[in-house]
Amino acid sequence: MTDELLLSNARIVTPDRVVDGTLRLAGGRIAEVAEGATAAPGALDLEGDVLIPGLVELHTDALERHLQPRPGTDWPVAEAVVAHDAQILASGITTVLDAVALGDIVVDGARVQRLQPVLEGLAEARRLGVLKADHLLHLRCEISFPGLPALLEAAVADPAVRLISVMDHTPGQRQFVSLETYATYYQGKYGLSDAAFAAFVAQRRLEQERYAAAHRRLVVETARRRGIALASHDDATPAHVAEAVADGMALAEFPTTVEAAEGSRAGGLAVMMGAPNLVRGGSHSGNVSARELAARGLLDIVSSDYVPASLLQSAFLLAGPLALMTLPQAVAAVTSAPARAAGLADRGAIEPGLRADLLRVRRHGTLATVEAVWREGRRVG
Repeated sequence: MTDELLLSNARIVTPDRVVDGTLRLAGGRIAEVAEGATAAPGALDLEGDVLIPGLVELHTDALERHLQPRPGTDWPVAEAVVAHDAQILASGITTVLDAVALGDIVVDGARVQRLQPVLEGLAEARRLGVLKADHLLHLRCEISFPGLPALLEAAVADPAVRLISVMDHTPGQRQFVSLETYATYYQGKYGLSDAAFAAFVAQRRLEQERYAAAHRRLVVETARRRGIALASHDDATPAHVAEAVADGMALAEFPTTVEAAEGSRAGGLAVMMGAPNLVRGGSHSGNVSARELAARGLLDIVSSDYVPASLLQSAFLLAGPLALMTLPQAVAAVTSAPARAAGLADRGAIEPGLRADLLRVRRHGTLATVEAVWREGRRVG
């Protein structure tokens, strides 16, 4: 890696303004932001393109689609991890918290069976140095799942864990207030008859009654003991928010109502919404629109969720056609704000001393494309 690099003739998005100038990198860090272009030998001319921090992603389950590209078709874990990394990097994401599910809505589901191989595959890929993005972990804890304690004990020891979320996908509440929406998603997914679906719903509710409260306490206490950030998932009511605040959550992950988003913000939680919701103009589950929360000033962080490429698109949509944020504000929602929420103080902004994780973006009208990616000052894409 070259010790020093000059990126010139760029529109540099800093935390509070856009600088037409030159960025100097040294030793994998940002050394200086300077006004104006430079004629220094070796400087790279960015031709007026936008230069932003590498994107920071807190919640994506995109790896699952590489592990199972078609229903019933499993792919080798190592190959899936490398393909996932390539997609993440091509989307401009330099730091990703891969969301792995601890528990499922069925006891012997694929997520449960492949959890350990996935954790081992990610760890081995990091050890071999074959990943271009920085892959960390987000443990999605399904608190109604009977076997959660054992899964949590095995997974939380991984040093890559940076975030733990508390989830409850029991039908009739949170994300799935509408049983019709729940049926559309799960009845179709598992090919259940009406009778089988009714039994399925009854079993999910029984498991929530038996396990959810105790498992929630276990997850919260485990995160506190290890100093890992906590997220509350799909909060919908003041009671949900009050519980999240009492548990010391740092992040409100995809609140489903304006009321929940307002309460979360008032309680000190950062509010995160999905980029697909933002780009599409609404929630696929019929919940609150990310655009509405942004318009109300209630959007702090954006996550690509199930579409990695949507993260960059959402930032330029917020600052462009929607005009709901300035460009520095919109970029912060996909860089510095998620980095802070995960306790990653060394990245997420173009400021001297921080990691030189950078993204060169070219504007084509309303379309923004990734032209180059640097991680710690080294060109990786």
